[in-house]
Amino acid sequence: MVKVCCIGAGYVGGPTMAVIALKCPTIEVVVVDISVTRINAWNSDQLPIYEPGLEDVVKQCRGRNLFFSTDVEKHVYEADIIFVSVNTPTKTRGLGAGKAADLTYWESAARMIADVSKSDKIVVEKSTVPVKTAEAIEKILTHNSKGINYQILSNPEFLAEGTAIQDLLNPDRVLIGGRETPGGQKAVQALKDVYAHWVPEDRIITTNLWSAELSKLAANAFLAQRISSVNAISALCEATGANVSEVAYSVGKDSRIGPKFLNASVGFGGSCFQKDILNLVYICECNGLPEVADYWKQVIKINDYQKSRFVNRVVSSMFNTVSGKKIAVLGFAFKKDTGDTRETPAIDVCKGLLGDKATISIYDPQVTEDQIQRDLAMNKFDWDHPIHLQPMSPTAVKQQVSVTWDAYEATKGAHGVCILTEWDEFKSLDYQRIHENMQKPAFVFDGRNVVDPEKLREIGFIVYSIGKPLDPWLKDLPAVA
Repeated sequence: MVKVCCIGAGYVGGPTMAVIALKCPTIEVVVVDISVTRINAWNSDQLPIYEPGLEDVVKQCRGRNLFFSTDVEKHVYEADIIFVSVNTPTKTRGLGAGKAADLTYWESAARMIADVSKSDKIVVEKSTVPVKTAEAIEKILTHNSKGINYQILSNPEFLAEGTAIQDLLNPDRVLIGGRETPGGQKAVQALKDVYAHWVPEDRIITTNLWSAELSKLAANAFLAQRISSVNAISALCEATGANVSEVAYSVGKDSRIGPKFLNASVGFGGSCFQKDILNLVYICECNGLPEVADYWKQVIKINDYQKSRFVNRVVSSMFNTVSGKKIAVLGFAFKKDTGDTRETPAIDVCKGLLGDKATISIYDPQVTEDQIQRDLAMNKFDWDHPIHLQPMSPTAVKQQVSVTWDAYEATKGAHGVCILTEWDEFKSLDYQRIHENMQKPAFVFDGRNVVDPEKLREIGFIVYSIGKPLDPWLKDLPAVA
């Protein structure tokens, strides 16, 4: 029986291993993590992450051929294939701070594998890692090998949160990079055989190690670039009276471009886009390619600009001050159908409003109050580092921010409503009822273009929708406060 062990029980490791266990009943899959609370959650009825369809898959396999354990060394020792899915956060200090990936967790995982292994292993990079990580890992393993043969593979994940289970069950492609040696190719085939249980052969792509690592960064950079492109156009639409939805629809009809990732919004978030582009920028700089680095930096600049532009619209619309005013924030996760708040635009929007002394009431169907308070108290790159190293949220944030479990409660008595996540339920709220319970004039700032601005204007709202023709109220106000 093939034994698979995955180090890291997060958003990538948990769902990926659950689907492998579901589709490969003859393979024993163990997910290990040093976090006792996280492993306990995976073994309970309340899984540590929210992902549609995940619970069903876990319940079908858990205890049969899918196990979650904190006994990391035992399962690494027993495994034939080890997936490493640990954090690769952006460095907060030292060389490359704010751009380079911090490989501390990767390195300690590699050293632990070398310490406990007594048989040949295939080690698979599953985290998003900078190009040439495999080389560093290979060096650690081969210099501590004690005669054991290690093969390193790169198998980047291409999951989108909110649809991760579907993405795993029916992937566009599975990418496996390995060394172009007999041993390397044999390892590639072994991993290919696992995926071949359910993925058609023509969707399993094999490349060299560096191509696989770079393909992941490049794919995320291209997707983020599309969002920044349409967001840059959204600013022009507002200035000219064009409608960004109509522009994006027309552009997306070109088969060379296609319609995906052309929704204007308050900005992109999530654990990958910004981190991967910063990583790409750093690699370009290290390889003497400053023009290429600057090109990709601009994608992040536009994303930051879009968030600050949104905050400026809110403040300038409301008589140039939100001091002491209650602002309702609907949605805190970075996108719908996930509870993940990593790099969510909501953090920067809320911080911008808090900086102008607003009081904020937040409602999100999947994000806890603890998580929101922690996110708002955290420094820029700290979110991906362990929780015990992060500061507890200061009382100042707590005084200005409240979290409710009801959209109507959040909006009661508010001067303005900011929609920051495109949860389906926000489309069907009773906006008439919301309007009646708000201060007048009542504002809606739709950062995801989920509501019909005309219908809301009929109710009496002053509406700002990103990239849509401006409400008469906003026409003469500066876009930047």
